[in-house]
Amino acid sequence: MAAGVPPAAGRLPVGCGKASGGEFPIATRLYGGPDVHHPGTGFEPWAVELTNTTGRACREVHPVLVFAARDRGLSPARMMLEFYDPGAARWRTAPLAATEEDEVVGVLGTQRAKGGGFTVGARSAVTVKVRLALIADTPPNQVTVNAAVVQRHGSDGDWVGESGDYRFAVLKDRGTGATVTRDELATTGTGSTLRLAAALGMVLAAGGVLVLLSRGLRRARG
Repeated sequence: MAAGVPPAAGRLPVGCGKASGGEFPIATRLYGGPDVHHPGTGFEPWAVELTNTTGRACREVHPVLVFAARDRGLSPARMMLEFYDPGAARWRTAPLAATEEDEVVGVLGTQRAKGGGFTVGARSAVTVKVRLALIADTPPNQVTVNAAVVQRHGSDGDWVGESGDYRFAVLKDRGTGATVTRDELATTGTGSTLRLAAALGMVLAAGGVLVLLSRGLRRARG
């Protein structure tokens, strides 16, 4: 998989190519994550795969991760989310914020005002490495994660991709906690698209601050 390369500073991103069949131009997949996170035991790795299905490069792309917990107790203060920046050859902290629906939203991208997103070449794929840790007092829970992909245009943006559900249980070291079955972990939630639509009012602004989009998001389907 190719590494995402930030666009040259000062160059404004153009829109992604148009996908066929009413699909998003960026096919998005979450994979490699564990079925269970144990609080207080360090980072667990997983990945976000972005595949550009069109003939035009898509620049300034920001994966937006939305964490929805079944029970209370999951909060930005209890989470540490990082992504790997191949250009700088280092892990970077992803800013987190809570929504009015008690979800946690994290945006992947560097904190530069320009050139802070990923570039996915025409008919190419980029894998964004991610790792998540939960502090020791995080209570047992069941968590559903979705990724939406936003192409940023200053304070505006296009919604250019979304993933299916990735679910994990939060359990203590001894294996006790939220009751969750293997089937539940593999199930795609019916409310995923609505959840993403509500959370996507939050994007990465200059300086890495999560703020509401001033004019909202456009759905960039074909």
